This record gives sequence, C-alpha cells and structure tokens, in this order.
Amino acid sequence: MKNYKPFLYLSLLLFVLSGVLYLTHVTDFLGLALALAFLSLSLGVKSTENLQGLSFTMIIFSAVSLSMFHPEYFRVWGGFKLGGLIVPLIQIIMFGMGTSMSMNDFAAVVKTPKGVIIGVFSQFIIMPTLGFTLASLSNFPPEIAAGIILIGCSPSGLASNVMSYLAKANLALSITITSITTLIAPFVTPLLMKLFAGALVEIDVLKMMWDINKMIIIPIGAGLIFNKLLKGKAKWLDDAMPIVSMIGIACIITIITASGRDNLLKIGPLLVIIVLIHNTFGYLLGYWSARLFKMPERDCRTVAIEVGMQNGGLASGLAEKLGKAATMGLAAAVFGPFMNITGSILASYWHKKEPKD
Repeated sequence: MKNYKPFLYLSLLLFVLSGVLYLTHVTDFLGLALALAFLSLSLGVKSTENLQGLSFTMIIFSAVSLSMFHPEYFRVWGGFKLGGLIVPLIQIIMFGMGTSMSMNDFAAVVKTPKGVIIGVFSQFIIMPTLGFTLASLSNFPPEIAAGIILIGCSPSGLASNVMSYLAKANLALSITITSITTLIAPFVTPLLMKLFAGALVEIDVLKMMWDINKMIIIPIGAGLIFNKLLKGKAKWLDDAMPIVSMIGIACIITIITASGRDNLLKIGPLLVIIVLIHNTFGYLLGYWSARLFKMPERDCRTVAIEVGMQNGGLASGLAEKLGKAATMGLAAAVFGPFMNITGSILASYWHKKEPKD
C-alpha cells in the first residue's frame, strides 16, 4: 500500500508558504503555491480512511485557486472562449451516467414506490423553496440571487450515490431517485425557475426545457443504448468514464470560477455561507421529511443525501446557455466543492453508526 503521509506534511509546508507570500504581498506565486498545497493535500488525505473521500474535492480547490489568481488562463484560449466547453462537458458526464445505468435501475419505482415518491417530491419542494428564501434574504444582485434558486431547482447530484453507499444508506433507492429527478428535470426545473426566479431574470420555459433535454436526456439515452449493446465489450470505456466525469466537473467549476472571479471577490464569503446553509438544511429537512412518513433509517439517510446534494453541472450549463455564467453560475460553482465536503463528513458519521432497523 502506498504511503501518502509525506504529502500531508508537504501540503502543510505549502500552506505556510502561501501565508507568508500573502502577508508579504508577493502575490505573483500565491495562486501556484495554494494550488500545489491543495494538490498535495489531495494525495495526503488518502492516508486517512475518514478523509480519503475528499481527495477529488481538494483537486477542485487546487484548480479553483489557480483560476482565482490567474483567471486569464481559464477564460480564452487562442480566441476560443472556454465557457463554450461547459455544455459539451456536461453531455459527456451525462453520457457516462447513462452507460452505468440500465432499465433495472428503475425497478425500485415499482418495488418501493413510497421511498421514490417521497425522495423526488422532497427534492423538488425543499431545495427550490430554500433557494428562493435564501436568495430573497441575501440582497444579492438579481442574477446572482437567481443562481442560488437555480441550484435549488436542479435535480440530485451524481455524487449522492457514492455518499449513500458510504453512509450505509439504501443505494438502490439513491440511484433510482437520482435517475428519476434527472429524467424529469427538463420539465420540472424550468417551471420551478419561472415560479421562483421569473421576477429576477427572464426565463423562457420552452427553451430551457429543450436546453436541458440536450444536456441530459439525449446523452443519457445514448449512454443507455451503449450500455445495452456494448456492456462489457468496451471495458476501457467503462473504467475511463468515472475519471472523465470527475475531470469534466473540475473543468466546469474552474471555468465558471474564472469567468465570475470579480463577482466572487465581492460576495464570496457571504455566498459560501448561504450555500452551506442551503446544503446543510437540505440534508436536515430531507432526513426529517422521510422520518415524517415513517421510512426506515437507511431510506431516511438516502433521502437526506439526495435532497442535500445537487447537480451543479446542470445548473452551470443552464447559466452558460443563458449567457450568465459569471453571475448565475457562481452559486453552482461554490455549491459543488462544498457539498462534497459536507457530504463526506455526513457519510463518514453515518458509516460509523449502523442503521437501527
């Protein structure tokens, strides 16, 4: 087994160096020092069982550090605006999701409809309402406030399935809720956005429905067909898709951060607080919505994680399609990394506590 502990010490030294560079106002290399510190930490956490799930999040923080201090490298390459990569990257990620699915994943809708119905309704009631409430209280500019609502109106995030597995929750139910919320998002998300954010930004419901179809339904459909016809015959692709998906998510967050860097510097700390409230209350209210209907503990954990973890990639893609990646896309860019941290902490806590039922 590889020894990753030296990377923990290296990351500590790099964080100290970053602090010295900041205090001495030598900022030319601060972004690079921070990026290397988080990159070392992403390897270092692999030495600890409870923290190794944060490795990917640390890689995202590494990329975000570079994009915050050197946004010029992540906005335009050779006259091409990198924002144009967001939608194709989402389509690749959704194709990867489709290749890992089959029609058997939806069998739980018939076998355990109660859990699926409660999970789906909780997702599309709790998070949009929370997003609208927080956006209304934030006093942010309309487009940034609309971005908070947008992340709330998005379906469950793909990482929720991993967290459910680690939390000893009901993995089959988690996969089904993620699949159902994702597949009905083209119809539900635009209507919710019109209801909650229509006064903040112009929402063309039909156009948004078509945009989500292009980003979700078509790629997932292609992935399902691929899985049906070539499952096991292209093992290299099966192995590569999770890695490609992670790289795609990191690229999306980095591009959004670079494009909205100036806005983030102005409202960053407050946006982080609002995102954390949105995320943690999603877990809390999701859990108790399932408890209210007397669902088993494993199912309650599942609904909590499904409600609290959102598809930030889709929200980023919609913001880009509206031409507002630097404003509406910010909440999604912040939500993604932080939900992985809180999700890992919650999953680690539940992992140590066997479900009573």
